[in-house]
Amino acid sequence: MPNPIFPSSRSDRIRNLLAELVAFDTVSDRSNLPLIAHIESYLGFLGVTSERITDETGKKASLWVTIGPEDRPGLVLSGHTDVVPVAGQHWTHDPFKLREHDGKLYGRGTTDMKGFVAVCLAMVPDMLEATLTTPIHLAISYDEEVGCVGVRPMLAEVARKKVKPLGCFVGEPTRMQVIIGHKGKHGVRATFKGLARHSSIAPDGVNAIEYAAEMITEIRRRAVKLAGEGARDDLYDVPHSTLLTSIVHGGAALNIVPDQCVVEFECRGIGITESRQVTDSIVAWARAELEPAMKAKNPECGISFEEILDYPALDTKADAAIVTLAKSLAGRNDHAKVAFGTEAGLFVSMADVPSVVIGPGAIAQAHTPDEFVEMAELEKCAAFVEKLIAHCAKG
Repeated sequence: MPNPIFPSSRSDRIRNLLAELVAFDTVSDRSNLPLIAHIESYLGFLGVTSERITDETGKKASLWVTIGPEDRPGLVLSGHTDVVPVAGQHWTHDPFKLREHDGKLYGRGTTDMKGFVAVCLAMVPDMLEATLTTPIHLAISYDEEVGCVGVRPMLAEVARKKVKPLGCFVGEPTRMQVIIGHKGKHGVRATFKGLARHSSIAPDGVNAIEYAAEMITEIRRRAVKLAGEGARDDLYDVPHSTLLTSIVHGGAALNIVPDQCVVEFECRGIGITESRQVTDSIVAWARAELEPAMKAKNPECGISFEEILDYPALDTKADAAIVTLAKSLAGRNDHAKVAFGTEAGLFVSMADVPSVVIGPGAIAQAHTPDEFVEMAELEKCAAFVEKLIAHCAKG
């Protein structure tokens, strides 16, 4: 249970809370309830209540927290609790035990994105001390790393509330740069069902891998076309939509015509709906060009498709009020767009909450062995939240 006596230093509060958060193994295939209960206990010591939104399994939950008047529109600080796996990575220390060296805090999730969550929690006493006329909400979710899954039930609840938030700051690592856009993503799994035969009579079979290879070639052709002829937005580090095949499994033995091949592919689109449009067109092409030939050999053969991931792009106008506010709080005038996805697009599409992405740390450190965030970055983030508190106390 968290200690209600807080260090006088803001930096020490952040360190302590980050150490506590990192100690919870919240890889996406595991429950985050112990961490959620820990945060609830911390907030409870401060006299802050929270709304827990549990998933259908009862093993995961999000938290929605309101500090300040509940009958007025507020501003949201949003972060997720899940982290990516450490299996197969070479860490020089325990990834679930915080270690500090040369101004860097090492541990799984320090950058993506428990560092941001720790800063927000560390600043709750400051929020309580201020007389907020505009509420500050904390939105703490789960399963962001597997398709922005956990934030959706919470946003469904937010959309039903009588008072809608004014805007949201999603604290993914941007080195505290204001991000006004990110690409959407749609992922598809294609399962090719062929007909197995001895390889000596290969023409009698239906080679699932070879038909899959034709689709992979078409995906590559379209990816090149998107890069060369598709829409462009130079605010992105990769200024066009991308398309690729990422996973292929098939075959049983060298002397057997393969009767199954599974292919996973994705599009990251710069347009709000472009990613789904691109993948849908590939599915339609495969249905028209490949499946008839497979079924002509054997009617039991064919291709099945399933959606494995989907989240919308973010495209906030540069002159939007939430962007102007974010720049003021961050003390900078620049903005950018990023290729990686976040929950920000869902805040817009599901709850009509204007959003930007801004948080401590660099995306280059996310998901890596010996992941770290610089203490200086966490301090910048704390200064941002401090200014947000002052802004919300005006009036």
